[in-house]
Amino acid sequence: MGREREAPQKPQHQEVVSYTVEQLVAVNPYNPDILPDLENYVNEQVSSLTYSLDANLCLLRLYQFEPERMSTQIVARILIKALMAMPAPDFGLCLLLIPERVQMEEQFKTLIVLSHYLETGRFRQFWDEAAKNRHIVEAVPGFEQAIQTYAIHLLSLTYQKVPRSMLAEAINIEGLSLDKFLEQQVSSCGWTLEKGHGQVQLIVLSSNEFNHPELKKNTADIIPLEHVTRIFPILG
Repeated sequence: MGREREAPQKPQHQEVVSYTVEQLVAVNPYNPDILPDLENYVNEQVSSLTYSLDANLCLLRLYQFEPERMSTQIVARILIKALMAMPAPDFGLCLLLIPERVQMEEQFKTLIVLSHYLETGRFRQFWDEAAKNRHIVEAVPGFEQAIQTYAIHLLSLTYQKVPRSMLAEAINIEGLSLDKFLEQQVSSCGWTLEKGHGQVQLIVLSSNEFNHPELKKNTADIIPLEHVTRIFPILG
């Protein structure tokens, strides 16, 4: 008998599955092969004005295992984006994953100083230092606006109203630019303007439970009584 002919094999088609960076981080965060994807994603965050702390922390952890592949430019961008996320503690979380020898480089020492000024509300010193290092902070679009938003947030937690000069110092805006900014805040955020002693202009900030404690809800208002009563049998 002749040799049986083998049926021709059908070509195998492998499905090409694409994953988002977030999926790559979730599935295998310690895979060094995803390091280039994470670096590209940092640049994408910069250009698109987006932010992903989880992806950036994953990249910093990979740099710990692959120190020879570390890009200080990428690390600097991660730290700047973390500063822009304040009051979230992202900057400190990122800094913990950066080797001390890297932190001693001038650009990183500058960012650490800037972080300290922001955390302590020393905005005049912050803006002065930022102005001296524009080549570092201006690498990330939206930096100035993000810090101004944080400054306003911090003021609104502490004060019901602030003098115009204090606001100008905190957000680094003066003159006609400040007038225009105030007009926008009055129309969109409910700020009001009034005259203080000596005709000093005062800005009345939006009310919240921190600058108006009477607005703070009691625990009884937050947790229904029936939910509290259910806890006691469990504790017992």
